[in-house]
Amino acid sequence: MQAHSKIVEEAKAKKTKIVQKDLEMENAVRGTRLSEGIKFTIINYCKETIWPGITPNNFSGGGFALKPTQSAVFTAPPAWNGRIWARTGCNFDKNDNGTCQTGGCGSSLQCTGPGHPPASIAEFALGDIDYYDVSLVDGFNLPIVVKPVGGKGNCSSAGCDADLRPNCPPELTLRVDGKTVACQSACSVFDTDEYCCRGAFSTPMACLPTNYSRSFKTACPAAYSFAHDDPTSIITCSAADYVVSFCSSRHVLFPFSTT
Repeated sequence: MQAHSKIVEEAKAKKTKIVQKDLEMENAVRGTRLSEGIKFTIINYCKETIWPGITPNNFSGGGFALKPTQSAVFTAPPAWNGRIWARTGCNFDKNDNGTCQTGGCGSSLQCTGPGHPPASIAEFALGDIDYYDVSLVDGFNLPIVVKPVGGKGNCSSAGCDADLRPNCPPELTLRVDGKTVACQSACSVFDTDEYCCRGAFSTPMACLPTNYSRSFKTACPAAYSFAHDDPTSIITCSAADYVVSFCSSRHVLFPFSTT
């Protein structure tokens, strides 16, 4: 009996040491995040140059050019709440003034505001537990995927590898010089309370998926498709860094259906 009690006590002591070690490691990681911040790597796998936008503009003034296969790294402060997206079809002069076909955030290379729809957007709320998602609520301009590096918890990838533009419904298609550059949201095109989840449709009970948002969700199950698409779209992770990649699949075409 005494031998059994001794074994039990030794097992408890061993478990306590393991728990203490885990807590020490978590505190060390938390301390590193507080002192060094969270590393973000943005990668452009697209065939064309993109101009990532970041808000709040903690890195490079919130906007810069990224050529095909190039990457950029920035460190976000602890408790950073922000968005990352790509601007496309931009033309800036020697003074960094200009416009973009999609995702524009003012009239300069450095963003002075949030991205203008349509744009595929990665959203982050960092803390002891990080919350992140990719939103297509404002439309789609490029495939975008968020992948955690390290971390504990769910830590799955968010976003959309599929390219929705070639099969975008004609009524949602945004064209520039005959080329499809984005797939707009139904809210942007039709501007009704039902499609925009406002007025009588502002609550989760009243704001329901439409044929358009269902098609976005079918093509991109790990992305927000409408305003109250929270349960299947927000992902959590702790103590991770993040890679945000554009056109990582180069490109997966997806048939778009609204029937």
